[in-house]
Amino acid sequence: MKKLLIIVFAIICFEGNTQQVEQIIFREKLFDFGDVDETKGSVNHEFVFTNNSGKSIKIISVDASCGCTTPGWSQNSIAQGATGFIKASFDPKGRPGYFNKTLSVRTSLDNNPVILQIKGQVVDGKPETVTDFHVDDGNLYFKAKSFSFGTVYINRPSEQKQFPVMNGGTVPIKFISVSAPSYMKVEMPAELAPQEKGFIKISYDGKKKNQFGFASDNIQITTDDHGYEAKSFSVFASLEEYYVSPVGAEATQVPTLFMKEQSIDLGSFRSGRPVNTSMVVINTGKKDLTIKSLQGNCSCITAETEKNVVKPGDSTTLKISFTPQKRGGTQQKAITVYSDDPRNPIQRLLVQAFIEED
Repeated sequence: MKKLLIIVFAIICFEGNTQQVEQIIFREKLFDFGDVDETKGSVNHEFVFTNNSGKSIKIISVDASCGCTTPGWSQNSIAQGATGFIKASFDPKGRPGYFNKTLSVRTSLDNNPVILQIKGQVVDGKPETVTDFHVDDGNLYFKAKSFSFGTVYINRPSEQKQFPVMNGGTVPIKFISVSAPSYMKVEMPAELAPQEKGFIKISYDGKKKNQFGFASDNIQITTDDHGYEAKSFSVFASLEEYYVSPVGAEATQVPTLFMKEQSIDLGSFRSGRPVNTSMVVINTGKKDLTIKSLQGNCSCITAETEKNVVKPGDSTTLKISFTPQKRGGTQQKAITVYSDDPRNPIQRLLVQAFIEED
């Protein structure tokens, strides 16, 4: 029998840190500028944060990973519950193509930096040609056959994005119809002339989708592109609820989800049979806690709770089942817990096991 592998210490630390309530809460830590015209100068974005540390803080420094990115920040002290900002100014001149830059933010709380990220695609401002579109479906060209929405919020208005396409052929292409899920609205050009660029515009209603976690959907369009009339592409998104972090007295009157463990070791066993375990989830807050959804990162792992609403000071049991069919060796899976804890609405539980060979 093979020995159970020891859990890597760094993984434990990482998972443990996810349990802690953040002292500085950013509305976002990643911003995508999309296409940035190289000829139109710098683009800017402000990362807004709330001080949730219980005391006044001050931004000590913000270091950019590249000279092309100039940081700015709140210069005065930020009181408990107040907001501040970190500004990122990116200069695209002479930097064509994809970019991904970071800002390391250090505060008076400690010397551990908070990492913010900006990304996008620098374009030269010249009219695009078919060579800028790398995926063809007949005479209709895409930059990719999968469109990413990023985060879509279930409790906010629909998200809208548009994705470029181009007619790379020698005759016009007419767009006839579209087949899409009920929670998506799709707008298409009526027609694209040869070498003409257009946009497929998609509106994604997270409330109608009514699902947490990663989602993949397929959209099919019908055209008169001879021999390639039907075309399809995928749309990816990560769905969650949006919460404004409570401040001041309100911060003490909210539900708080606490998991007694951040990782579970199922030990060593043979494949072909499900293995079950459980752990306790406690509401250490002052209001009812609602567990909205439990999502495994693999069809092989599922979870359920004895009850979805947990009273203040009460607990519930999280039951986990792992079915390792056709898997062997070290397995690392995760359960994502979505709740209405406004300070930490998404928490992850690491599940590890070693599957022995038959």
